[in-house]
Amino acid sequence: VRPFAGAGSAAMPLWDFQGSTMVTSQYVRLTPDERSREGSIWNRVPCFLKDWELHVHFKIHGAGKKNLHGDGLALWYTQDRLTPGPVFGSKDNFHGLAIFLDTYPNDEATERVFPYISAMVNNGSLTYDHSKDGRWTELAGCSADLRNQNHDTFLAVRYSRGRLTVMTDVEDKNEWKNCIDIAGVQLPTGYFFGASAGTGDLSDNHDIISMKLFQLMVEHPVEDDTVDWTKIEPRVSLLKSPKDNVDDPTGNFRSGPLTGWKVFLLLLCALLGIIVCAVVGAVVFQKRQERNKRFY
Repeated sequence: VRPFAGAGSAAMPLWDFQGSTMVTSQYVRLTPDERSREGSIWNRVPCFLKDWELHVHFKIHGAGKKNLHGDGLALWYTQDRLTPGPVFGSKDNFHGLAIFLDTYPNDEATERVFPYISAMVNNGSLTYDHSKDGRWTELAGCSADLRNQNHDTFLAVRYSRGRLTVMTDVEDKNEWKNCIDIAGVQLPTGYFFGASAGTGDLSDNHDIISMKLFQLMVEHPVEDDTVDWTKIEPRVSLLKSPKDNVDDPTGNFRSGPLTGWKVFLLLLCALLGIIVCAVVGAVVFQKRQERNKRFY
């Protein structure tokens, strides 16, 4: 949190940074509004909390208008740290969780409205496809007008009992708005939190103003005490492959797993459909019987 100790290229307590990252007393700038820059900041202490919530105060701004601006910002909870790469300034084929704040539509055929926030869980085997804005590996996402705002913008990432929730506060309403809600997520403990950003032919300032981590007090089943949470493989128990994702600007129903209430709604609709068919069939049958009696 600000004011930050150190300035320029000086190190901060418990944090390391690389690339174009610069520290001021009021913000950490991952990239300046210049082409072909990348930078990141990573915490030195691994997180051994089973349930946590991360609040990030950030600002993405620049001189570019409409779609003429930089790539975006990424938040990480991963096994490796301080490894530069092509995914918003950090490595591809990572182990862990990434939340992408993508501000530039690389896929010109997309129906999504940018900036676009998405989530990805990787066990090292998946590659982020920039040409498709990560659509094939995206678990869920939403649009959020978070660039060049004159007010503060925030993002919250909550992980508790296998449920991943991402919320935004970018409309100056001082309230959280749901963006992503996914069940069946398995993340190990002992990973590191970080943030990175990158620019290409177009650019933006990507600033981190604060990153706050909170422990959530949640009861777990007794059998969880026997699990070595540092050995868990990052994964998501989806009922379908993320590669089945299609553009859906309206929400996560088609690009996320079937959570409990969605299954309930589907079953309820099916039951109502069966009842309606049965009633219609009974009416038709009765009228036919009456018609047959007239002929006799």
